[in-house]
Amino acid sequence: MTELYPTTPTAPSRRTTLRAAGGGTLLLGLGLAGCRSAVSEAEAPGAEATAKPRRGGILTVAVNSDFTPSLLFAQSGQSLQQRLVYNTLVRYDDRLKPQPELATSWEYAKDGRSITLKLRTGVTYHDGRPFTADDVIFAVKNLQNPLRAAQLRATAAAITGFEKRGDHELVLKLAHPVNNLFDLFEFMIITDRNSVEDAVAGRKLNGTGPFKLTKWSPGTGLSFARNEKYWQPDRPYLDAVEFRVIAQADALLSSLRTGQTQLSYGVPGRNLATLAADPELVISEYSTGGGAHYLGVNTTVAPLNDKTVRQALAWGIDRERILKQVLGGYGLASATPWPKSSPAFSEAARTHYTHDPGKARELLKSAGHTGLDLPLLHINLPGDTAVAEAVQYDLKQIGVRVTLEPTDPATAQKNLISQSMPGLWTMSHGFAQVQPSTLAVSAYPFNEAKNTSRFRSAAYTKVVREAWTTPGAGARANALRQQITDTLLDEAFIIDLVIRGSVQVAARKLRGVTLNKFSYLNLDDAHLAG
Repeated sequence: MTELYPTTPTAPSRRTTLRAAGGGTLLLGLGLAGCRSAVSEAEAPGAEATAKPRRGGILTVAVNSDFTPSLLFAQSGQSLQQRLVYNTLVRYDDRLKPQPELATSWEYAKDGRSITLKLRTGVTYHDGRPFTADDVIFAVKNLQNPLRAAQLRATAAAITGFEKRGDHELVLKLAHPVNNLFDLFEFMIITDRNSVEDAVAGRKLNGTGPFKLTKWSPGTGLSFARNEKYWQPDRPYLDAVEFRVIAQADALLSSLRTGQTQLSYGVPGRNLATLAADPELVISEYSTGGGAHYLGVNTTVAPLNDKTVRQALAWGIDRERILKQVLGGYGLASATPWPKSSPAFSEAARTHYTHDPGKARELLKSAGHTGLDLPLLHINLPGDTAVAEAVQYDLKQIGVRVTLEPTDPATAQKNLISQSMPGLWTMSHGFAQVQPSTLAVSAYPFNEAKNTSRFRSAAYTKVVREAWTTPGAGARANALRQQITDTLLDEAFIIDLVIRGSVQVAARKLRGVTLNKFSYLNLDDAHLAG
């Protein structure tokens, strides 16, 4: 395999164990007949870790928000189930090295203007239809469709031609080189071209993945059964998977403690310490996975159109307090979006804005803006509410009164996509954990062409476009990444607070669970120990 454009940045271990110890119902068909699936460092050593996985059993996953079919092609808090039903073309390892999934090998042209994919044979959709090159062509065109809510559209749109060489070899032709093509290949689920409208309506999900969706009970959860004809031999081990919607923190904690659920990524940070004392639970963090809490700013709302005011807000927030008191100490306080595993990370940029309320008040005074009163939208889940309340408290100390506006996750995501946010909002973003160019060309908060903050800058667009089309290694690439970081810090239209990969709480007996870079849950190798 020849890879000219993907970079291979040095990265720490993907998952770090932080503490380890001994409504109406819609039926979707009841047929009962990859990404890396790494063994968690939390697993017990010796014979217990190396024992042959036990087949069978039902895994119940606690989630704090329901499946939103209209966001099927967008990375969001509702993306956890993607990899159960659908495969992707590749999967990244810890160092952003693409590994085969539905694409078994690839070769870039020397000029970076095309790539040849060899596709896996013997793969079928859940309805029995064979997977072919036509499905990859459809997946690319589907993301190019402006009617879809989807990130990485710019990268998909760079693919302007397709040359089929039989059913299992495909040449993708590019309008220009891009250095994040494999980000697209890990992000892009290979859905069924014959039933895609049924998928976005929630009527039918037909994929090639390890599990079949058998039931969606809106507001309650999802049910999956093993795909007996999965292309990976002897996988999955589990008989079934249940997603159970549990929005209240106390109920979520109780379900994990009592064994009613065995896995969750939705435990509020303030509650993690409580669960850490339970010997039957293991808490681990995906340190190179995507995620960051941030304060968004609508730059068209006065006086937030003045970057001095936005910078004052950035100085006014106590990131370390949010990390310790709100997020339970899991994460990294940071003024920039980049995790330490990113080639764009620098310690100087991470600490560019520290907590300095005196400086914040001085900046507001110099700009002629004191006694501000601004709305702040946030998701009405316990963890998100806690972050919003912390921001509200800090901004009050610098003379900015904030009124909280809680909303549900689906509405918040739609507002994010449609650029319909009020003056301020708090949410989480991803896309800084893969190729740095992806953040600025694809993530809704940062997109140079159309971001949620409505920030526009010819200089920002120019550097982002150049960074995107420049090979990802070398002095020029580093310089361009630094320019993007400098712009984000100076303009402060997105104010990053804490970098935080997914924090996993799992039953001690659960093994072989992992997430891909876009937080798609991979259960190919998951099993429940005896």
